[in-house]
Amino acid sequence: MGRIVPRGELHDGQWMANHYVRVAEKAAEHRITVNAHEPVRPTGLHRTYPNWMATEAACGGEYSNAGPEGNPPEHETILPFTRLIGGPMDITPGILQFNLDYWEAGRKTRVHTTLVKQLALFVTIYSPLQMAADHPEVYERFPDAFQFIKDVAVDWDDTWVLAAEPGDYITIARKARGKDEWFVGAITVENARTSDLSFSFLPSGRNFVATLCADAFDAHWDTNPMAYRIDRLPVTSTSTLTLRLAAGGGAALSIRAASPGEAHALAVSD
Repeated sequence: MGRIVPRGELHDGQWMANHYVRVAEKAAEHRITVNAHEPVRPTGLHRTYPNWMATEAACGGEYSNAGPEGNPPEHETILPFTRLIGGPMDITPGILQFNLDYWEAGRKTRVHTTLVKQLALFVTIYSPLQMAADHPEVYERFPDAFQFIKDVAVDWDDTWVLAAEPGDYITIARKARGKDEWFVGAITVENARTSDLSFSFLPSGRNFVATLCADAFDAHWDTNPMAYRIDRLPVTSTSTLTLRLAAGGGAALSIRAASPGEAHALAVSD
């Protein structure tokens, strides 16, 4: 929507607030989904209008590459406790190429995050309408990381907030709607962090395989943001895992039921 001033009205005034409702109602008549960017803040009306899938309504992904004045690494650790209370947010995650002079020689701005943190945002920032915000050719360079984006669900049967401190860190686990698949996202601020992850949210008495996308040992949001590793490991509801989150980084896990013998084979290989 942008900072439009229609008929002399203010962007955040009553006329524009009502305008979003008119748009949602008219779109619903034609069975059209709405995903509004630069709108007024959400107030839960997506429950009244289920076609109103998501809104941006905060400093989204493009503000993370706005130079020193852009979103700091702590930004996404605050949103779950503020902006997301009003409804789903399209933060445009999935950026994997961070030094923007890759696209435009001499450009100094860069995204304030690690590659793995971008994956984790698909879990920590809820939206039933997701996007992959980078160029297709970037995803061709990182097919193993892009696999997480392809696999991650967009709606959920259940959610567990496993660890959180507003403006500092958050770890969330979610069960995919209608599937025996679970996903975990963990993010931190400009300080590196270790966190013990308990898999107690998984059903007991069953074997699972977790694919972990993790910051590499030398990853850092400012100096080495694209360094990552991917591991596969057997887990059960009694398992624990120590996550190492780089400065400005995160961790992203996809979990599915193990096929016969798969959990044992992974355990032996490890």
